[in-house]
Amino acid sequence: MTVREIIDGVIAKTGVAPLPQDQTCDHLMAGDPDMEVHQIATTFMATAEVIRKAAALGADLIITHEPTWFTGADDTAWLAGDAVYEAKRRLLAETGIAVWRFHDHMHRDPQDGIFTGFDLEMGWEPYRLPVEECPAFYGRRHNKGFYRLPRTTLGELADALKAKLAMPVMRFIGDPASPVERVALMPGGGSLGLGSEHMPMDWMREANLDVILCGEVTEWTLPAYVRDAYQLGMAKGILILGHERSEEWGMKHLPAWLASVTGGIPAVFVDAGETFQYR
Repeated sequence: MTVREIIDGVIAKTGVAPLPQDQTCDHLMAGDPDMEVHQIATTFMATAEVIRKAAALGADLIITHEPTWFTGADDTAWLAGDAVYEAKRRLLAETGIAVWRFHDHMHRDPQDGIFTGFDLEMGWEPYRLPVEECPAFYGRRHNKGFYRLPRTTLGELADALKAKLAMPVMRFIGDPASPVERVALMPGGGSLGLGSEHMPMDWMREANLDVILCGEVTEWTLPAYVRDAYQLGMAKGILILGHERSEEWGMKHLPAWLASVTGGIPAVFVDAGETFQYR
């Protein structure tokens, strides 16, 4: 199969009508669409290290969830002559790897592979809340990322996630001893509000959430709200996984999903890893 055939097959499997190219970031970031593919690598982000690892594994197509070229739209006009951009382009040319971004169609899939992958990694699918207990978003309700967990504490949940998701540290707000049952995952940029800064706080109130698991945060919005709630004696908390640790699991479990599309072409997962270093 060619790169183009795999892309078309993946989009078809989502059940989402192909988005116009000027209305999506799901573009081929590097490589020839007519190149034959012999092995696929999936990852959260096609970093330089991921490209090297994928090449060592024999992959000639990387399916990445997030940008290759440093902006949400992967716009490269501003990068002409940039040393980092040119070095990464050379690396891709030397390895012969094509890179395709699978973001918008993935999230628009009714199953949303990012949430599905997180549930598979944590074993949380049985704990999803009934749809009727979940808040509406743009007039529609879904239960992706909403859970009633076996009773635990904020500290115990933080420790469990830190261990399971291989996190060196866990940033949090709240009392580690506070009881936790009702939890929502807002991966990636979801915890920024998706265009509405107060949306995560609305959801915490409407779904009576004890804890929100965040990807990205802005410190004066949800963190400030939860910090005040905690300081006012309310049992509320947030755990900040970060964008990468909250979404990588969808890409980890993508190879199994791809199997019915790729006609036996092997697919492997390459973990992009925690973005930040700590000392």
